[in-house]
Amino acid sequence: MSYSTADSLRPVTLDDVRGAQKMLTGVARMTAMETSRHLSQLVGSPVYLKCENLQRTGSFKLRGAYVRIAGLLPEQRAAGVVAASAGNHAQGVALASALLGVHATVFMPVGAPLPKISATREYGAEVRLHGQVVDETLSAAQEYAAETGAVFIHPFDHPDVIAGQGTVGLEILDQCPEVGTIVVGVGGGGLAAGIAVAVKAIRPDVRIVGVQAEGAAAYPPSLAAGRPVSVHQPVTMADGIKVGRPGDVPFALVEELVDEVRTVGEDRLSAALLLCLERAKLVVEPAGAAPVAALLVEPGGFAGPVVAVLSGGNVDPVLMQRVLRHGMSAQGRYLAVRLRLTDRPGALATLLGVLSGADANVLDISHVRTDPRLGLSEVEVELQLETKGPVHCTELGHALREAGYTVID
Repeated sequence: MSYSTADSLRPVTLDDVRGAQKMLTGVARMTAMETSRHLSQLVGSPVYLKCENLQRTGSFKLRGAYVRIAGLLPEQRAAGVVAASAGNHAQGVALASALLGVHATVFMPVGAPLPKISATREYGAEVRLHGQVVDETLSAAQEYAAETGAVFIHPFDHPDVIAGQGTVGLEILDQCPEVGTIVVGVGGGGLAAGIAVAVKAIRPDVRIVGVQAEGAAAYPPSLAAGRPVSVHQPVTMADGIKVGRPGDVPFALVEELVDEVRTVGEDRLSAALLLCLERAKLVVEPAGAAPVAALLVEPGGFAGPVVAVLSGGNVDPVLMQRVLRHGMSAQGRYLAVRLRLTDRPGALATLLGVLSGADANVLDISHVRTDPRLGLSEVEVELQLETKGPVHCTELGHALREAGYTVID
């Protein structure tokens, strides 16, 4: 399965996806389909999680990368391949190339998470750090391909890549034949397009819903315009779907086959990541949690059974810590409180006693003594508290006021 530049816009078919599935036998795992009781209760029908976060390299990207590289001619393989990615595609290309005996050069942004850089190198690729954003990295990789003759492996804008990603759709139909709706995150569109090609050819009644981060949502305006349009400086924690422009190949398929593309905010993404960790015991990156975020936004808006595709689990530990705090804050499980105390021995201990009595966990304390608004004997204290939810936050406010403290908004 190999396409030339001239026919790179050729539509992807069910036969292409089935061919890709045979090619991936023994390479990509058939990932687990887990039931989510919590989400099922929320949605009102069975909800299943398709765990591509447990795929080799930690995401679905291995599927498309392997199919694309395996389809190269011998002389193309001899020239090597080059890719640009902030993480998941990089690792997919690196492992696929190693399995096929092809030299891979991967360009990554200078600020890419260290675990993703290390993993890409460990899979055998030569890593070059270039640019601050993926667009700059992409340009460098394409220039390298033009100079060296290496084959550029696009992360989503090629029929072979889309066919490989479409094998996720075939697995969903095997694992959940009664599926009513498939919810999948959308960046460039390769995964959604591939799943739609496979599923709609076999079960045209299944509804396919794409999900984008609000700050990087290029598909809604593109679909409205009838052609790919760019979003200027996309911003989102979900770097796996942080794509400024849809690919030409996947856009045509998404426009034809995907029923709807929704958007979700950062609060919902972090809450979804937290839910996956706490309730499903699954480590999922923000992009992978996007389908779950969409279920949280409008739980009654999906005909069941629902399959949410968790596309990846390669989350930087530092980002994970920040996102978990953000998610807990969005759920009312963190509370920041500022108040003034008399600056005398024992005042802080008394305050902490009130908080302990109200069953709040103090995470951090800071003092301000130099603010000109403070009296000579006053100190302002800011506390970061872990709480049990919005009701508990309200109870804490009442407890502090009843103890005589003035909470500063």
